[in-house]
Amino acid sequence: MPFLEIKDIYKSFGRTEVLKGISFSLDEGEVISIIGSSGSGKTTLLRCLNFLETPDKGTISVGDMLLFDGENKAALKDEQIRENRLHFGLVFQSFNLFPQYSVLDNVTLAPKLLKKGSNEEIDKKARDLIEKVGLTEKIDSYPCQLSGGQQQRVAIARALAMNPDILCFDEPTSALDPELTGEVLRVIKDLKESGSTMIVVTHEMEFAKNVSDKIIFMADGVIEEMGTPEEIFENPKSEKTRNFLQNSLEKI
Repeated sequence: MPFLEIKDIYKSFGRTEVLKGISFSLDEGEVISIIGSSGSGKTTLLRCLNFLETPDKGTISVGDMLLFDGENKAALKDEQIRENRLHFGLVFQSFNLFPQYSVLDNVTLAPKLLKKGSNEEIDKKARDLIEKVGLTEKIDSYPCQLSGGQQQRVAIARALAMNPDILCFDEPTSALDPELTGEVLRVIKDLKESGSTMIVVTHEMEFAKNVSDKIIFMADGVIEEMGTPEEIFENPKSEKTRNFLQNSLEKI
């Protein structure tokens, strides 16, 4: 049984249909990278998985738990939506750190609010995660004192502090200068090596090729093509995929 299974997800905003029947599965410890042009539906898909948006149709399952069924979406209560979100950690492209809190407090805030352990246990785990992302020396600093790359690494530690089953990244390097991109990508590679299950929306083609177990290419709200990095990057079957990759490589 797949660890994550997405079946036939649809999402519209008004008359604009953004997702048009998205289906894929992910095994535990796998990394899927989602690539595609702006407006293809990548971010909306992540927001549906994290229950920041409610799909119009389809199902979302993690393990043997059915988290969402479009046939019964009216039955979803706010409390259930909050519980569903705990299965997913989301790292935004714009960091979204709390400016009034230190690095340590940013990482511990949600676990303490949700009573995910004693304060001592939460602080210890947070310190371990901050060390894992290479920011021990910045633990008492505030976001305004950090580079963009450092802020994004704090955001990754914050997401990990909630013990999500699946970690989702929405263009984690798009707000960073090129010289800061590498430090964030290295952290994601380390997470891959430690067995984390991840979905990464990215425009970093070389990173997607090297880290992913599967690649999804989205276009116009559908999965145009899905396969291994070798299949997608070396032998794409879709003309849309070929054109996208050619244009992306020309920009490098």
